[in-house]
Amino acid sequence: MRNKIKYTNETIKAKVINDFLPSPEELSLNEKKTKVTLTLSEKSLNFFKETAKKQQASYQLMIRRLLDYYVANKTA
Repeated sequence: MRNKIKYTNETIKAKVINDFLPSPEELSLNEKKTKVTLTLSEKSLNFFKETAKKQQASYQLMIRRLLDYYVANKTA
């Protein structure tokens, strides 16, 4: 039950899209890090720990990425 493809000589409408992907260097997570002591509410810490466990990730990394995302959006 194969349908045959019928080709035609139609023009293709295409447009060029600017490269929006970050460079490999920008994807690198080798940013300089500084250790800090941060006091969180038990509720917040439990949220990150439980979510990280479900995602098989580090809760500290999740908090760091959340803060990085916040800073990136506030400085843009």
